[in-house]
Amino acid sequence: MLRVLTMILMLTVARPVMACQLALVLAVDVSGSVDQQEFRIQMDGLAEALRDGIVIDALISQEAMVTLIQWTGSSRQRQTIGWTSVRSGADAAALADAVGSNKRVWRNFSTAIGEALGASEAALRQVPQCTRRVIDVSGDGVSNEGPEPREHHPALREMGVTVNALAIETDETDLTGWFFENLIMGEGAFVITASGFEDYPEQIRRKLQRETTRQLSSLP
Repeated sequence: MLRVLTMILMLTVARPVMACQLALVLAVDVSGSVDQQEFRIQMDGLAEALRDGIVIDALISQEAMVTLIQWTGSSRQRQTIGWTSVRSGADAAALADAVGSNKRVWRNFSTAIGEALGASEAALRQVPQCTRRVIDVSGDGVSNEGPEPREHHPALREMGVTVNALAIETDETDLTGWFFENLIMGEGAFVITASGFEDYPEQIRRKLQRETTRQLSSLP
């Protein structure tokens, strides 16, 4: 009996433990330029993107950790869905449901994208075990309050973070260009453009597919 128990213990200890290979922050714009219908489009679209088969498979295969931050003006960023481990289809479905039912916490404030990056950085420090770190920022306007996004780039670069962006174009600002020049950073960082909020669901699905699966080509 002692020999059997010893063998079981050895097998248990020797079994490889998969580390979290992806920590993904979903940073959603809830500033004053986003009305309630547009907020709902974002949350429902994001939930449906998390139900996409390609996204689900990528999250599960990497034992991903995912969190959601609502952000707006200075000092108004909140992690409204804490870090959630995705290791099964049921986990992915529960996360999508939580996103779809997430309640808005602010509605009439400015656009502090730099502080959104700061809040995302703080959240990523909660999951140091994850080997790849991605911040997914979506928004419909340039930063107009608080520190500039680039002020957070050195700390994020030191952590090995990639910042990607989804620009929701609603006027003549060329938000895509601004995000490209001022927001994104890191290996393979990119911007995807949505032509208004109606286009957001399709583009956030494409964005999640790309940022959750792009690293697979570099695996040995």
